[in-house]
Amino acid sequence: MHLLSMFLVPILVIVAVIVIMATMKILREYERAVVFTFGRFQRVRGPGMVLLIPFVQEMVRVDLRIQVIEIPTQDVISRDNVSMKVDAVLYFNVVDPERAIIRVQSYRPATVMLAQTTLRAVLGQHALDEMLSERKKLSSDVQAILDGQTETWGIKVTNVEIRTVELTENMIRAIAKQAEAERDRRAKIIHAEAEFQAAQTLVDAAQILSTIPAAMQLRYLQTLTEIGAEQNSTVIFPMPLDIVTPFLQLIEKAAKGPPTSTPRPSPVPAVLPMAVS
Repeated sequence: MHLLSMFLVPILVIVAVIVIMATMKILREYERAVVFTFGRFQRVRGPGMVLLIPFVQEMVRVDLRIQVIEIPTQDVISRDNVSMKVDAVLYFNVVDPERAIIRVQSYRPATVMLAQTTLRAVLGQHALDEMLSERKKLSSDVQAILDGQTETWGIKVTNVEIRTVELTENMIRAIAKQAEAERDRRAKIIHAEAEFQAAQTLVDAAQILSTIPAAMQLRYLQTLTEIGAEQNSTVIFPMPLDIVTPFLQLIEKAAKGPPTSTPRPSPVPAVLPMAVS
């Protein structure tokens, strides 16, 4: 009898420890327990100490913290038939432990696979320029679609960030040529607009000077002042055309023969610039 008690006591102690370990569970603040009784859902419990009936109840731990998952690199073909590689980062957390355990077999890999297919589908509907310039908007679209589909699983997708868009070397060179051509086009347009504005300004100035003869005289004097301020060997003397006109008429008469009548001189500007070097 004494020998039997020596073996029985340790066995009872071991069984008691196993029962206590199976009965008492400690849950952290960010954990919840989905409790099943005879395989049927009972309730969500925690945090703190949770007591279970051994061999009757079991529980599944669920982490409520935001989980960060890196979406593997995906091969995407854009709407304008450009091949590229895109990867992203997914942020989500469980908001309903019951649905996260009962509605889907493994919510974490299911969410990752859904994110991969959604990322390819959304990016495939946009052109390359939109992917490069509107990356934040595309991330918001992917996040909204994922959040709507994972809501039935008790999962909240908080954010999706498109991290990298990799292009082939040929595509990078083509984009560089396109950007260079666009810069050349803008430069030529700006130069042409400047020429047009300068020509228009010259036309306006000529019209103003033609209506006021004294303005032309002032312009001649201003030109002389500008030339005199510089060190050069060219001097311009304004000469009235009234002095030169008779000589020009005599030369014209000599070329045509004896005149039949004296032509009436036409009005000319009052000053003719002459340059002497």
